[in-house]
Amino acid sequence: MNLQTPVIFAKASFDITHHSTILLFGSCFSENIGLKLKENKFSVNVNPFGVLYNPFSIFAAINRLLDKQMFTRDEFIHHNDSYHSFMHHGSFSNISLDDAVVHVNEEFSLASKQLNVADFLLITFGTSYVFRWKETGTIVGNCHKIPANQFVRQRLTVDEITSTWSQLIKRLLTLNPNLKIVFTVSPIRHFKDGAHENQLSKSILHLSIDNLMQQFSAHTFYFPAYEIMIDELRDYRFYADDMLHPSQLAQNYIWKKFGEAYFSKETHAILDEWQRIRQSLWHRPNNARSDAYKKFVYRTNDDIKAFEERYPFISCQNEKNHLARIIKNF
Repeated sequence: MNLQTPVIFAKASFDITHHSTILLFGSCFSENIGLKLKENKFSVNVNPFGVLYNPFSIFAAINRLLDKQMFTRDEFIHHNDSYHSFMHHGSFSNISLDDAVVHVNEEFSLASKQLNVADFLLITFGTSYVFRWKETGTIVGNCHKIPANQFVRQRLTVDEITSTWSQLIKRLLTLNPNLKIVFTVSPIRHFKDGAHENQLSKSILHLSIDNLMQQFSAHTFYFPAYEIMIDELRDYRFYADDMLHPSQLAQNYIWKKFGEAYFSKETHAILDEWQRIRQSLWHRPNNARSDAYKKFVYRTNDDIKAFEERYPFISCQNEKNHLARIIKNF
């Protein structure tokens, strides 16, 4: 008896490999997949503006990277003892204006350079609702807990999203003709909007992506994370305690499906080999001074060096540094 309704989708006509340069923008799903890619030694930059939920804010972030327009002090606002950028998630906020500007521009500079040579963009739309700051009329990526009466809330239309993103994709492809863009819709429901309003919002995102895929069929693709979560993993055991976010089990399942869609046999083999090394790195000894543990650490260090020799395009410097610190204390 099959107790699921499997979401059927074909393997992509291309592969994401450890040679690929990948940038991810958007909501929490981009964070989840991005973390999995990073843990598994892919070359990724995950949300250089922090988590962004709506298509216009993601558009504005990428468009600004293309303009190479760094951020200045006067673009930050002061609220609740911290300085904030309306284009960034709260993780970029800081009690020091100078530190906030430096952090934002460091991430910006790196992402701007990577965008020029990226093989893939993974874009996750979370909601079609946006907030405009009344003072300027600008759509913000994050309200930073500023009183709601300083914003106007509205829902984007399919035409608005399609038109804006069509311009952006044309610009991206002019710069980087080989770029591939993988769209997803976040499976996380925005129940603060209301159940029906959430459905309308997600529908607008789906239709907008479909329009873009028809216009740019050779460069735009869709991964059905939303459908896998809502249809295939509909049981509540696949949800976190808030009953909205995917549980770790669900995240792992969607990651597996993502790999089935975009990874080659060679990439899967590398991942299997790296997973064995990662399990060794996670090991916590009963006695950190025992001879057995020392042998284990040296063996793991040798395994990492051998892994790097087989795959010189993958850096394990952080892991080697970690083991070097342990060995130094023997």
